[in-house]
Amino acid sequence: MNKNDDPRREYSELSGEFSENGVTVRISISRPVDSQLDWTMEIIDQADGVTTWEDGFSTDREAFDEFLATIERDGLSSFLDDTDPQVH
Repeated sequence: MNKNDDPRREYSELSGEFSENGVTVRISISRPVDSQLDWTMEIIDQADGVTTWEDGFSTDREAFDEFLATIERDGLSSFLDDTDPQVH
């Protein structure tokens, strides 16, 4: 089952694929359905490695802006699987 198919999660419309210089990752921004809890964000690389943010975000836009700031600072390749799960 695709993570975006989980009926217990509300997925942001900002979730999806992002590509740059031949590197593609999937951005998953979600929170429990029918809640006002913080949004969580995971970045899934081409090898299904996952980078997860420990802290939640007040809005889905705040999460996406953090993703953009991270690739501006560290590059999209910083999300590539190096065999250990990454946490931000």
